[in-house]
This record gives sequence, C-alpha cells and structure tokens, in this order.
Amino acid sequence: MPRKIFDGVVVSDKMDKTVVVMVERLVKHPRVGKRIRQRVKLKVHEPKNDCHIGDWVRIIEARPFSKQKHWRILKILQRMK
Repeated sequence: MPRKIFDGVVVSDKMDKTVVVMVERLVKHPRVGKRIRQRVKLKVHEPKNDCHIGDWVRIIEARPFSKQKHWRILKILQRMK
C-alpha cells in the first residue's frame, strides 16, 4: 500500500524535532454534493529543526516516532521570509 503524501503549512515549531502542520483538503459532501474544506493538524518529525511557522512543506506517512507523531518531512516547498 502506498504511503500518504500531503502538502501543508507549518503552524507551530515550538517543540524540539517536531513541527505541527495544518493540512487542508476539499472533499465532496456525500448527500448535498457541495465541496467542503477539511483541515487537520498533524505532528511531524523534523530532526534538523529547519522548518519555521509559515513554511509550506510536503509530508509523508512514516513509522511511529511517538504516541501522536507518525509523519515526517519529505521536503520544504517554500520558506516564509
């Protein structure tokens, strides 16, 4: 089974080796048919502490690093100035 890959924006970098990334996606409502925006905050493993708030990153599903952390940074797409 392929690993999930998402793009998102870093919303918190206060932890050591961990960032919080908000992933936003559009899904179609099953009954109404309208497109709904869904957001989820994911804790992501980032060992070098390179990411900062506002950076766009690509994350990939990985082995569990802790109780809530099972994603890792694939690459930084765009840095915040």
